[in-house]
Amino acid sequence: MTPKIRHNLDTAPRETTGFEELMLLRGRRGVPVGEVAIHGSDPFYETPFRVGESVAAALAATGVAANDIWQARTGSRQKVQVDLRHAAAMLRTVDYTQLRGETGDYRIIPIPEAMAHMISVTQPWQAADGRWVLPHFNLPHLARRVLDVLDCESTPQSVQEAVGRWSSDALEEAIAAADACGGKIRTAQEWLLHPQGRYLADKPAIEIVRIGDSAPEPFHPGERPLSGVRVLDLTRILAGPIAGRTLAEHGADVLMVAAPDLPQTPEHVRDTSHGKRSCFLDIARAEGARRLMALAADADVFIDGYRPGRLASRGLGVEALAEKRPGIIHLTISCFGPGGPFASRAGWEQVAQAVTGVCHTNGQLSGDGTPKLVFAPMCDYMTGYLAAYGVMLALARRAREGGSYSVHVSLCQSAMFVQRQGLLSDFQGATGRLTGSEVEAHYVSAETCYGLLRTLGPALQMSQTPCHWSRPTPALGSDRPEWLPRESAASI
Repeated sequence: MTPKIRHNLDTAPRETTGFEELMLLRGRRGVPVGEVAIHGSDPFYETPFRVGESVAAALAATGVAANDIWQARTGSRQKVQVDLRHAAAMLRTVDYTQLRGETGDYRIIPIPEAMAHMISVTQPWQAADGRWVLPHFNLPHLARRVLDVLDCESTPQSVQEAVGRWSSDALEEAIAAADACGGKIRTAQEWLLHPQGRYLADKPAIEIVRIGDSAPEPFHPGERPLSGVRVLDLTRILAGPIAGRTLAEHGADVLMVAAPDLPQTPEHVRDTSHGKRSCFLDIARAEGARRLMALAADADVFIDGYRPGRLASRGLGVEALAEKRPGIIHLTISCFGPGGPFASRAGWEQVAQAVTGVCHTNGQLSGDGTPKLVFAPMCDYMTGYLAAYGVMLALARRAREGGSYSVHVSLCQSAMFVQRQGLLSDFQGATGRLTGSEVEAHYVSAETCYGLLRTLGPALQMSQTPCHWSRPTPALGSDRPEWLPRESAASI
C-alpha cells in the first residue's frame, strides 16, 4: 500500500504523497496492489517535518526500481517493505554504531571532537539587519575560508559577534565569493520567490536526461537486482556515499575513488562505505586522470560529487565520459541544482536547510521562534536515496531502449521534497531514538578495519533478494583501481 495522504497544518490536502510523486518519475506503469508496504508513521524526530515518512517513501521507491530490474532479469516481482522508524533512525547511524572492546562488550563510538566543534559553530547566527545567516565550518580548508571572511576565531561567541557585523545578503555573497559555504535563512515562501528556488520548483525531484545514443544493454546474469553493475563513486560525506551504498545493497560492485590527502570525516567514511571497495587515484595528475577514464570506460555508473565543472576541467566531464563509454549513467549531486544563479555554489546539508525554509519553519514550530536546524541530516540521506532511485530508473531504461543518461539530484531539491509532504500538528515529545529491542533487531555485525562493528543494517526489505552489504566497510585506499571480473561480481 502507499502511504495515506496527510494534511498540512492548514488542513489543505496534498495532491500526492511522496511515494506517489516518485512513482510519477517511473512512468505510467502502476505498482501491483500489495507490493509495497510502509509500516509506521511520524513523528520520529521532534520536528514538524515528516522526515520519517519522506525517507521511507524514497526507500520504498528504490525498492520498486530494484523490483523493475529484478522483473527484467527473472520475470517475477518481490514484496517491498520499509519500517519507518528504522528508516528514520538510519539518518543518524553514528548514534548507533558500536565497536567491540577487548573485554567483548560493545560501546557506542563517540562523535569526534572536531565534528562536535563543527556542529557548535555551524548554526544560524543573527546578522546586523535582524536576519539570520548560517556559515558552514566542516573540513579545515573550507572553515578557514569562512573564518577569513568573518575575520574571527572558531568559537560560537566569536562567530556570533562577527556575523552580527554584516548584513545578511552581503555576508551570503561574501561567503560565496570566497568559494566557501553558507546561506541566508529564508522562509519557504521567500525561497520559492528567489530565482534559485523558482528554478528548482520547475524541475522534478530527480532529473533524468538522455544525453547520447547506444544499444540496449541487458543486465548481466546474477543473483541480485544490480549484480554485475559497476559503479564508480567519486563522492564523500553523506549524500553521494549514501547513493553508492544503496546501490551496493542491491549487489552493485561499487568502487570508491579518493586521493590520499583528500579531507574526510572518519565517522562518515565508516558508516557510509559498507559493501564497497576503495582505491586511491590522484586525478590532479595526468596518470591518475587517465586511469580513472579507463575505469569509467568499463563502468555502468559514474557518481560525480565534485563542484560543478571540476571534473570537466580535467577531461572527465559528462560529455567526455559519454563519448568514451556510450551507455554510461552519469550521476551528479550538488547543493543547489544544475542550473540557476546558485548552481556553481557548493553547500552542505545545513545550508540546504537554511536557504529553503526548513530552518525557519523548524524554529518557528519546534523552538523559540529563532531559526533551528532539524536534528538529522535529512537532506543528505534523502538526496542519496533519490540518487540511487534515479540511477536504477536510468539503468532499466538503458536496458529497454539503450542510451547514455544524466541523473541529477540536489540537497535543496530534497529539502523542498520534504516540505511538500506537509507538516505535523503534534510532534512534541518524539524521542528520535529506536528502543533497545528495535536496535537489537536491526543490528548487523562485521569484522572491519576498525575492529568488530555493530551498526544498523539496511532499512529496505526485499522478499527474494534481501538488501545487505556483501563486504565490510573498507580501509580507504585498500583496493586496487580495477574492476572485479563480471562473473565474480555477479555473486556479490
